[in-house]
Amino acid sequence: MNWQRFKKWAHVTPEQWNDWRWQYQNLVTTPEELIELFPEFEQEVEDIRLTLGKYKFSSSPYYLSLIDPTNPEDPIKLQTVPSRLEMNIEAGVDRRDPLAEDRDMPVPGLVHRYPDRVLFLITEICTLYCRFCTRRRVILEKESHIDRQIDQGIDYIKKNPHIHDVIISGGDALVVGEKLLESVMSRLRAIPHINIIRLGSRIPPVCPMRITPELVNMIKKYQPVFFMTHFNHPFEITPEAKKACALLVDNGIPVMNQAVLLRKINSCPVVMRKLCYDLISMRVKPYYLYQCDLSEGIGHFRTPVAKGIEIMESLRGHVSGLAVPTYVIDAPGGGGKIPLGPNYLMSHSDHKVILRNYAQKIYEYNEPLETDCRCSTTEAIKKALDVQTQS
Repeated sequence: MNWQRFKKWAHVTPEQWNDWRWQYQNLVTTPEELIELFPEFEQEVEDIRLTLGKYKFSSSPYYLSLIDPTNPEDPIKLQTVPSRLEMNIEAGVDRRDPLAEDRDMPVPGLVHRYPDRVLFLITEICTLYCRFCTRRRVILEKESHIDRQIDQGIDYIKKNPHIHDVIISGGDALVVGEKLLESVMSRLRAIPHINIIRLGSRIPPVCPMRITPELVNMIKKYQPVFFMTHFNHPFEITPEAKKACALLVDNGIPVMNQAVLLRKINSCPVVMRKLCYDLISMRVKPYYLYQCDLSEGIGHFRTPVAKGIEIMESLRGHVSGLAVPTYVIDAPGGGGKIPLGPNYLMSHSDHKVILRNYAQKIYEYNEPLETDCRCSTTEAIKKALDVQTQS
């Protein structure tokens, strides 16, 4: 990667460029800095300033260096550079809190929607402020913030033994100080009923040098830990990103990817197929493909649901099942994730199922004569689950 093609960074050494501290200290946050790097965006500067009157902007030098300024619809640019379109709000459609997170927040900064897991928001800061952010009401808006109450969140989790899974996010879980992050992880791991800790972070694609051996050694002390990241386009999968993901996986930390279906960025079967191939080749599991939410100011990123189903049709049977994510809509109003996909079940009777495969061929499956599906171990397993929940 030739960052030295930018006059601003011409004298930056490889040691500086590959140091996450340098990247953090040199975040690009103003229209003036952006235009200095990309004179090609000069005509957009007033629109950028207008948008930044309401919303934040920040990007690592590394991520900005991936932009091709000759392509007005460059996928990195569209995710990074503020657009006047963010000021458009579609009445009756766009919502400030489309997933009703505030309603499901029993204590500040902790969302409890599903019975067995919670979303623990420990910061409102990101290295990159994605222009399509669903939580922009508290992440991107300059006048808003997350009321972080870590002690209250930990206490709530302790008092609810049916919670087994905690997703630490924000913002970005890895922008907080390492001591704070370890404090949160160690306190969670000390709670007997917490089985899984997940870290939500977009650092691997936007500032991969932050994934250091020291950080990974800290994280792996609190296994099982799953690392939930967010690649949206194959252009984000660079040698640096591959190295970061390999460091996590080699140390026993599985990496899962949650992509968002974004118009003009990855809203194409060819692009999505390449993304999924590249992810699985570096041992990152394509986990979810999200339909873009109904947040205010991001309508220009949304695609028809039919496009998502078309993309899923192009994946199933054409790429390894390991590389196929689950396409979901996070239901407006707080209904949770609802999976969508092509309909392969054509008809279903008591005796026969009619199916079609990825190649549009039709098949029959005969139902069994015996339909009693009770398991002899159900009660024993139920008791074991009850004990685990109460312990």
